[in-house]
Amino acid sequence: MSVDRRQIEEFVYQEARLQDEGRYDEWDALWTEDAHYWVPANGDDTDPDRQISIINDNRKRIATRVNQLMTGERHSQVPPSRMRRLISNIEIEEDGNEEVKVGSNFILIESRSHSMTTWAGRTVHTLRQEGGTLKLARKKVILVNNSEALPTMSFLI
Repeated sequence: MSVDRRQIEEFVYQEARLQDEGRYDEWDALWTEDAHYWVPANGDDTDPDRQISIINDNRKRIATRVNQLMTGERHSQVPPSRMRRLISNIEIEEDGNEEVKVGSNFILIESRSHSMTTWAGRTVHTLRQEGGTLKLARKKVILVNNSEALPTMSFLI
């Protein structure tokens, strides 16, 4: 795909910032119509069709989650978490004709109700150009501790 590294990095940083700032309507607009958003449980490469996942969403389910968060009535997010993440080690893993697969590491700090939770892992974005802009076709978030009991995740990681 003919996208330079800087455009890819800017997309990854923008996607993280939109999530951290709770700008979910703008985040939702980044996705393609055939999107897949996956956060595996119990390992890095489990089969989402045969094993439990933390998140395993198609485009319709992504929109439903965004709508729930934006109502202000999702009790686990009243008041909303304050979040900031650090993104590092951005690497182009595969560069095909129509899509590019980009991996990066992250540390996310979530602050809410007098406590802070640290989330860490690797994200693999599969990006595609549509109408001259980059879109998110697939996102896989591999949490470092996805084989352990996790605190409630009431936001989109």
